[in-house]
Amino acid sequence: MDEQVVVVALQEQKVYSRPRALTAETTNYCPGCTHGLINKLIAEVIDELGIQENTISVSPVGCAVFFYRYLVLDGVVAPHGRAPAVATGIKRMLPDRVVITYQGDGDMAAIGMSEIVWTAMRGENITAFFVNNANYGMTGGQMAPTTLAGQVTTTSPQGRDVETMGMPTRMAEMLAGLPGSAYVARCATYDARTIRDARNAIRLALRAQMAGAGFSMVEFLSSCPTNWGLSPQEALQWIKQTMVAYYPLGEFKVSEAVQRLKAKR
Repeated sequence: MDEQVVVVALQEQKVYSRPRALTAETTNYCPGCTHGLINKLIAEVIDELGIQENTISVSPVGCAVFFYRYLVLDGVVAPHGRAPAVATGIKRMLPDRVVITYQGDGDMAAIGMSEIVWTAMRGENITAFFVNNANYGMTGGQMAPTTLAGQVTTTSPQGRDVETMGMPTRMAEMLAGLPGSAYVARCATYDARTIRDARNAIRLALRAQMAGAGFSMVEFLSSCPTNWGLSPQEALQWIKQTMVAYYPLGEFKVSEAVQRLKAKR
């Protein structure tokens, strides 16, 4: 019997596409920076919830300012630290819109501390996304309020001395303690599990706003290989092994209204 050659045609199937809410523009972020991944997760959730046409973003000075370049949304660029105030004005004028801020730690936890505290105190129905990479990323790696004890930066070359410089600021824990906050969580993006959890937190924070529950905030522990002097892979490990010890992951405030939203999913 003649030998038969069987050719099996494999049909390729697309399993993932760039989110509609994410632009195709080449990133400005440094290699290994997880700002880009966080941008993508936010875009994915916006697509999933079908709110792209109804969402307005507010981004301030710093690496976070590039957010407007990578998300296909109506957007405003605010002065340094003032994104929550600008977002508050937009939301009060356009209460049917989903209004988000995208801020770094030098912005939210330093010059913008008063803005975010009073936004949460009042229970403004906006969502803040807070990227914590433990330094001022854009301006040269200076010490930020979130810089860890002993961490070397350009303005703490001997490491952060807590006796003279104070302890690092835990934003999630602080904002969770304010009466107007409805949902506050801290996430990371160093492996598949933490990326999945971050996506879920983004979704719940936006759903909380859509339900009128009040202020919501998601903090992300993010890598900054350039200013940390590490490779991208080493930077991810540093988050896991060092940052998480001081900044534990999890949900710090889940109001009754948000609990009901969680029960529905």
